[in-house]
Amino acid sequence: MTDTANTPQADAPEPSPATPILITCIAMVVLPVLLFWPAGTIDWRRGWLFLSIAVIGSFFAASHIARENPGLFAARRGFKPGTKPWDLILAPIVSLLIFAIMPLAALDDARFHWAPQPDWVQLLGYALFCGGFAGVTWAQSVNPFFEAGVRIQTERGHHVIDSGPYAWIRHPGYAFAAPMSAGIALSLGSLVALIPVALAMILLAIRTVGEDAELRTNLPGYAGYADRVKHRWIPGVW
Repeated sequence: MTDTANTPQADAPEPSPATPILITCIAMVVLPVLLFWPAGTIDWRRGWLFLSIAVIGSFFAASHIARENPGLFAARRGFKPGTKPWDLILAPIVSLLIFAIMPLAALDDARFHWAPQPDWVQLLGYALFCGGFAGVTWAQSVNPFFEAGVRIQTERGHHVIDSGPYAWIRHPGYAFAAPMSAGIALSLGSLVALIPVALAMILLAIRTVGEDAELRTNLPGYAGYADRVKHRWIPGVW
């Protein structure tokens, strides 16, 4: 997930017009398994509501990216040669922790009722989830170098991106992933599911530091960009 203003890049395969539909279909298969299998029931209102919003959101996000940054789908298809060895370990752990949010929330809210939460927590969760999801989509739509792994993408004409959210913070994909992930847990009515969220965000912050150091050292123009845009995640904070 390389967050990195605007020179040509190496040609990338154009996605099929059916790509957003394919991504939506995958979400319709994967998300119910993550939600309803651990829930032990399909009679879970919060699960169905989240599934509906997430699937619809996936379709519109994929459609927007396909229009604005069509090469991103191929760029994010697995780790590429040159990915930093430490990220080959760190990135999958972060992904697993984020995927763990839904089944843990299902175990909590639908099956065992460890810490029942009122509906206002769910509403707060959707505000965080929708805002974070939109922010991640925005970052992906303006950054053709938003790969799955940390590396300098020399063969693709890697250069600094300073438009969109990158005009205010250096790693908006990570920054917006934090409220999005917390929003998943809360929209499903679970405080317990905030545990993998917290662990994932700690590791993501470590990854941010490592990626920032790599870009400063090896990506031309990034040091000057970092001098202009001083904060990684939160303007005025960090």
